Amino acid sequence: MVASYLFQSVENLLLRIEDFYDESGRMAIFTARSLARFGRIFRRRGLLLQQMEEIGVRSLPIAFLTSIFTGMVLVLQTGVQLAPLGAKIYAGGIAAVALAREIGPVLTAVVLAGRVGAGMTAEIGTMKVTEQIDAMRALATDPLDYLVVPRLGAAMIMLPVITVGAIFVGFLGGLVVAWAALNLTPRLYLSTSLNDWVHLIDFYAGVGKTIVFGAIIAVMGCFYGFHASGGAEGVGQATTKSVVASSILILISDFFMSAWILKIFPVA
Repeated sequence: MVASYLFQSVENLLLRIEDFYDESGRMAIFTARSLARFGRIFRRRGLLLQQMEEIGVRSLPIAFLTSIFTGMVLVLQTGVQLAPLGAKIYAGGIAAVALAREIGPVLTAVVLAGRVGAGMTAEIGTMKVTEQIDAMRALATDPLDYLVVPRLGAAMIMLPVITVGAIFVGFLGGLVVAWAALNLTPRLYLSTSLNDWVHLIDFYAGVGKTIVFGAIIAVMGCFYGFHASGGAEGVGQATTKSVVASSILILISDFFMSAWILKIFPVA
């Protein structure tokens, strides 16, 4: 009985490992094929602009709302911890560097992975299970050119733009809390954060990473949409996988890019 249970557990584990490597291989091939077509991005300008509006403009409210409360919490918690040391004036600077380099870009990307990535997977997955993608191939239309490339380009263009706005909104949220809860004047907050702590390299390091984050969101959203099956239930499962995979890959890639950036451009 015990031996049978152990054998079944090992078999299930091996099957899961096999599925993981199979999916990783298909994902790598899909990514390579999508990036190989990236040079055709401006052939369908209308689709590109449509996706830029969907990914960028319509994501601004949720991105800014997330960022402003993140900035407020960062400054509040940092100021409370530094107050007994008489160093609460540095709360704005510490929060500003964290927002610019890490928290702003990563949180914005994760939020958009939930909104944009899920939308891509649901839309393309529905087309897949209703055989619209097969109809495209029958009409000699490359689905990657029509569905993936505009979304990939729009995500890589718009995510950095959204992140820049989100970082500044987070700064403003921190300013409000510093003034209302920590009794720091706006002038003191700005001088100890933007002037003394934050440098251009902090913005470049944070915003630059979002180009990769945007590619991850678009590729994962499209990949799981293209491989959806089983009707509405399959589309729902693909959407869940897309959001989870995008979030995990964003966090993993952020670590390696941050380590590389810190090695080349250490915090001043």
